[in-house]
Amino acid sequence: MTNPLLDFNGLPPFSQIKPEHVQPAIDHILAENRRRIDELLAGMTTPTWDNFVQPLADLNDRLSKVWSPVSHMNAVVNNDTLRDAYTACLPKLSNYSTELGQNRQLCDAYKAIAASAEYATLDQAQKKTIENALRDFHLSGVDLPEDKKQRFKDISQQLSSLTSKFSDNVLDATHAWSKHITDESLLSGLPDSAVAVAQQTAQQKELDGWVFTLDFPSYFAVITFADNRELRQEMHDAFVTRASDQGPNAGQWDNSQLMEDILKLRHEKAQLLGYHNFAEVSLATKMAHDTGKVIDFLHDLAQRSRPMAQQELEEVSAFAKQRDALDPLQPWDIPYYGEKLRQQKYAISQEDLKPYFPAPQVVNGMFEVVKRLYGLHISAVDGVDVWHKDARFFEIRDESGALRGQFYLDIYARPKKRGGAWMDECITRKRVGTEVQTPVAYLVCNFTPPVGDQPALLTHNEMTTLFHEFGHGLHHMLTQVDYLPVSGINGVPWDAVELPSQFFENWCWEKEALDLIAHHYQSGAPLPDELFDKMIAAKNFQAGMQMVRQLEFALFDFRLHMEYDPHRGGRVQQILDEVR
Repeated sequence: MTNPLLDFNGLPPFSQIKPEHVQPAIDHILAENRRRIDELLAGMTTPTWDNFVQPLADLNDRLSKVWSPVSHMNAVVNNDTLRDAYTACLPKLSNYSTELGQNRQLCDAYKAIAASAEYATLDQAQKKTIENALRDFHLSGVDLPEDKKQRFKDISQQLSSLTSKFSDNVLDATHAWSKHITDESLLSGLPDSAVAVAQQTAQQKELDGWVFTLDFPSYFAVITFADNRELRQEMHDAFVTRASDQGPNAGQWDNSQLMEDILKLRHEKAQLLGYHNFAEVSLATKMAHDTGKVIDFLHDLAQRSRPMAQQELEEVSAFAKQRDALDPLQPWDIPYYGEKLRQQKYAISQEDLKPYFPAPQVVNGMFEVVKRLYGLHISAVDGVDVWHKDARFFEIRDESGALRGQFYLDIYARPKKRGGAWMDECITRKRVGTEVQTPVAYLVCNFTPPVGDQPALLTHNEMTTLFHEFGHGLHHMLTQVDYLPVSGINGVPWDAVELPSQFFENWCWEKEALDLIAHHYQSGAPLPDELFDKMIAAKNFQAGMQMVRQLEFALFDFRLHMEYDPHRGGRVQQILDEVR
């Protein structure tokens, strides 16, 4: 049987990849890689960059190119048979990764290069590659005795399976729930665009009326605009209890025990490596190398933001009490009354801006911003094999016409697609002789899809999300580094990787950039100055409350990873209590 995962060069043949191809392809690549690594080590006398590091990176690149489309399809066109094939490969990949990380010969070869005369002749990126590799050998347990190495390997395999199951449960719980409405009065307050999408969703399910889902665009519309409080509460409860022991599908996709198991295994893994807790392991690959510095930073941020958040909460509470005699506010009330207060104070809503941000126009405008900033030209390429009809393919060329990068763009929400927005690697840049491997990215969002003949209209927040992810894509695609382990986003500390994305999203607030993007989808009129001024005035509305919410998530996550280290976790809990 011909296996498209083993026979392709260049871009993945998505339409040809079937679940039955996945395991045989991964088994073949892993076996071949193991054989070639054994040959590499057997014939090694004096390891160098060219005879050792580069060949090893090429083997990892081959594996990455085969696994990348499988992992991506599992996220964007998930189904039971593909998921089973994907899940079956996770322990195999985990074992292979741990084997390499615990291979003393490989580690010694890297140490030999670091101690050799050649090391001084290497460039900064090559030295960083070796430095990171030596760090990662330690984090993979290369220094452990054999019995602990096996336990470390078992933990890594279990964690790979458990974290994948966690994501599957969230996806299944999200798409299992929907709200079918036939009483039009329940739609009061909802934007026309949200109602139209709900009607289209109902028609696709062969139902009358309207269907709302827990996909974020649908949920956000209800929780922010629906006048019916019971509907808001129902949607809120279903959303926040997904994959838990509570809510409308209580226990069906419950992640409670999975979280407990993941935390325990991470803690045990950290202790095997000589760390006090998993937070310290996580920081080993980040800029902030000390948990105390992270705690001090979060505490300082909490002290600065909480008073503002408290003031903002009191303001919206007073507004709801004065407007509708509602006291106290519940979680499903805060977005609704917050939006009403925004409209009263600034006379602007995200819905006022949507007609100026039709999705195709936003995408083209974003490309024009890139052209003005960097002199790069982005154009669509037809005839490229994709995983879904909504996905498109583009290439980036510089002013000389040289190809700099390529990317897939898939921006609309749909069933069996993981929620959120992300950038991921399809192919990573490397240089072999005079040839450069062109980097390719996946760019994925979950925006409200088009309805009928009308284009999809984005909120300004959604446009900012698109710019954010494209900033990650530019980081990946425009790299000038020639070595895979540190090319693009690889080798970048994970608390620094957000810098390019956050930089690029700032252009969504610049008038000069918006003039290239924002035109009314019907009249073609540009975004009025008056509306822009209101948008800027409302930019930091309830920023304190938003910051405190983000801090709660960060602190809670940090505390969980220090849970089994009470001496160090106590202060995190104290700060979390202060924030709340």
